[in-house]
Amino acid sequence: MSEPAGQVGEWRPLAEQIAGNVRNFIDGVAALAQGGGDETVPMLLLEVSQILLAGAQLGASRDVILPGNWEPEVGEDPDLDALRTGLAGRLAGCDEYAEVFDPYRDTSCLSFRISDDIAAVTADLVHGLKHYQAGRSLEALWWWQYSYFNHWGTHGGAALRALHAVVAHASLDVA
Repeated sequence: MSEPAGQVGEWRPLAEQIAGNVRNFIDGVAALAQGGGDETVPMLLLEVSQILLAGAQLGASRDVILPGNWEPEVGEDPDLDALRTGLAGRLAGCDEYAEVFDPYRDTSCLSFRISDDIAAVTADLVHGLKHYQAGRSLEALWWWQYSYFNHWGTHGGAALRALHAVVAHASLDVA
């Protein structure tokens, strides 16, 4: 079911742009999970940076509000185990890292995995993409914006810092 044109109005160009960014991210990380070789970490750094730019655009936009404050069902969550395990295999030796999850509320250092973070980001993005593909651009934008603030932005930012550290150490820690 698609939404009336007037309901999306000014949001349609942003929805199209974000949907394109989401597709590119999903395709990129899936390809890297299947066999990225030596370029896996720098390419993941690029993929995560680009999707976080899309998230920042959502964060800089005014709040997307759904009519009736209700989100239609999109179906089953995607099975991302193959993506997660593929990335974990490609990131052996640098997958696990330490992070302060919320520097304003909890300053204790926790252990995370880049592969888990990227799978979590992907799951949130796929959820919104299902709305978009069903012709519900406003719901897609609402979900992407909400989950950016609530979940995938945090995981993406943490993964970005970890990936950046790996790339920086590879360049700077030369004997």
